[in-house]
Amino acid sequence: MRAANPAGRSLAIDAFRALTVLLMITVNEWSGVAGLPVWMKHYPADADAMSFVDMVFPAFLFIVGMSIPLALGQREAAGEPPGQILRHVLMRSLGLLVLGVFMVNAESGFAAQAMPLPIAAWALLAYACAFLVWGSLRGGPPLAWPWRLLGVLGLLALALVYRGGESGQLGLRPQWWGILGLIGWAYLLACLVHLLCRAHPARLLLALGLGLLYALAARHPGLNQQPGLALLLGAGGHVVHALIVVCGMLCAALSRGPSRQVWGQALALATGLALLAALLRPLHGISKIYATPSWALFSAAACVLIHALLQELIDRRGLRGWTRWLQPAAAHPLLAYLLPFVIAALLQLLQLSMPAVLRSTVPGLLWGPFYALLMLALVRGLSAAGLRLRL
Repeated sequence: MRAANPAGRSLAIDAFRALTVLLMITVNEWSGVAGLPVWMKHYPADADAMSFVDMVFPAFLFIVGMSIPLALGQREAAGEPPGQILRHVLMRSLGLLVLGVFMVNAESGFAAQAMPLPIAAWALLAYACAFLVWGSLRGGPPLAWPWRLLGVLGLLALALVYRGGESGQLGLRPQWWGILGLIGWAYLLACLVHLLCRAHPARLLLALGLGLLYALAARHPGLNQQPGLALLLGAGGHVVHALIVVCGMLCAALSRGPSRQVWGQALALATGLALLAALLRPLHGISKIYATPSWALFSAAACVLIHALLQELIDRRGLRGWTRWLQPAAAHPLLAYLLPFVIAALLQLLQLSMPAVLRSTVPGLLWGPFYALLMLALVRGLSAAGLRLRL
C-alpha cells in the first residue's frame, strides 16, 4: 500500500479509524433513545442477527489490525529488539485492560452506599489518574515520572476504596473487560501473531484458520465443559476478537499493488470470509454479545470492502480534502472515545442531565451524530493546545 503522507501513514486507514470512533460515540448516544428502529440498535444476544451498530466494535478491531504492521514495522525498522517490542505490546495491552476495568466498574456493579465518595467523582479521579500516567501536555513527551507515579498510586488507591456488590462486600474486579479491555486482549494476541507471521498472507491465513478452530473448540460443549480443557479454552471470546484484528492485518498485507489487483484481492478476501461466516452460522448463529465466529467473519468481510473503497477514493484518487476535519479523531482516538464518558461523569456529579427531549425518537436520532461532531471539535481544540493521551 502506497504511503499517503511523509510519516508513512495511510490516510484511508486514518479516515476509517476516525469515522469508526465518531460512529462509536453516535451509537452510544443512541442507546438511550426510545423508538429507534431495530437496525439502529444492538441486536439481543440470542437473536441470530446483526445490525450495522453491531459492526462498529469489529470495525475498530479491524483497523487495529491494519495499523499493527505499520506501527510495529516502524519499531523493527528502527532496530528495536524483539524483547523491547514485546514489552511495548504488553504495556499497551495492560493499559487498555486497566482502563477497561475501571470504566466497567464505574458504570455498574458498585455499592453506592458503601463507597467513600460518589461514583461519578471516583470515575473522574480515575480518568485524571489515567491522564497522569499516559497523557502529555503541550504536545511533548509523557509527563515526568513523578506525575506518572502519582497517577499509578492514584489508580491503586481508587481500586482499594472501590466497593461493589449489593452490600459492598466486593472490590474492583473485571465484571467484564469493557470495550477497551477487549481491544487490549485482541491487540495482544494479534501482535503475537504479527511477530510470528509478519506480513506474509499465507502465514496470516494459517493463523486465521488455527484461531478459528480454537474458537470453535472453545464453544463445543463436549470440550469446554471438561475440567482439564475448560481453562485452556477459556479465551475463546478473546480469540474471536483477535481474529478480526488478524483479518485487518491480512487486508493490510494484500492492499499493495495496482488498483485492479487490490480490488480483486479485496473482493476475494471479503467473499471468502462471508462464505465461511455463512457456513458456520448454523453452529452458533450471529451474535456480537456471544462473540460468535460468524459475527466476526461477516463484520471483517464488510470492513475489507469499506477499506478498499476508502483506499480507492483517498489514497489512489486523491480525494483527501474531506478527511482533514477527521484528523483529530484519527490521531487521538482514545481521547475522542473517553471524552463522552468524562463529560457524563461530570454531569452526574453536578446532578445535571441532558434534556429529556433528546431521548425521544427524532431529536435523539439527530443528537447522536451532532454530539459526535461536538466531541470531534473538542478533541480538535484539546489537541491543538497540545494535550495528548496515548498508551
